[in-house]
Amino acid sequence: MPTAIVHRVPRRPHAWWGLLLLSQLLVAALWWGLGWAVGLPLMLASHAVFWWGVLKADSGLFSPVLVRLPVADKRLWLTIDDGPSEDTAAILDLLDAHGAKATFFVVGARAQARPEALRAIVRRGHGVGNHSHSHPQAWFWALGPARMRAQVAQAQAVLTEIGGVAPRWFRAVVGMANPFVSAPLREHGLARVAWSARGFDAIAAEPAAVVARVERDLAPGAIVLMHEGARHGRNVEALALLLQRLDALGYRTVLPEHLAPDLQPTPPVGAT
Repeated sequence: MPTAIVHRVPRRPHAWWGLLLLSQLLVAALWWGLGWAVGLPLMLASHAVFWWGVLKADSGLFSPVLVRLPVADKRLWLTIDDGPSEDTAAILDLLDAHGAKATFFVVGARAQARPEALRAIVRRGHGVGNHSHSHPQAWFWALGPARMRAQVAQAQAVLTEIGGVAPRWFRAVVGMANPFVSAPLREHGLARVAWSARGFDAIAAEPAAVVARVERDLAPGAIVLMHEGARHGRNVEALALLLQRLDALGYRTVLPEHLAPDLQPTPPVGAT
């Protein structure tokens, strides 16, 4: 297996400013020299690139993002977003029954409301990731630097205090990470994680349809996105069906921190 780094903390969180400035200077020069017929489309195209970086969950334009584990066999990373919730206890029992491990991307405020659920996740050998403090799904993508820093920092402090272990992974709300997320990720030694297989179970209620969508994108090293606590109330059913299907297909779950030594996380920022 080739050497690979899975835990990539942003090294230059403000580099995008230079890219933005250079692109707009180029557009202005071409507009001045060639007129609006050239300059206007180029301006729109340059802005579209930055919007793509925000709206596409696996875009690495503003910070490194992990989309797949570098393994060649039937191992995958199961991730569960939006907890803790009233589903957490049943999900933990399901995972134990299948000998599976998952990383729970947890919302800080929800962990404060259900601290014992977070402690149970850690106690039973699962991972905990940072998924913002209040999960502002309608406008996370539009947060300015101060509010973005607060969302990451508050969740990190709460999850560390309650769970006893500082998260090393971060998932943007709805996957949309704007340029201002990189600085707080670097500050807290967090690496951003997206996904490569999802069933849309946060909104889709039918477990069979959810699992069918996930299965279409299964491959060695897949990062599977699931949810808990959705309003339709069927996340546990969907996960149960998915775990049965993974067993039937011969897939095993793995946490990144349990991979081979050459795939271990990079040292925290500032470490010697």
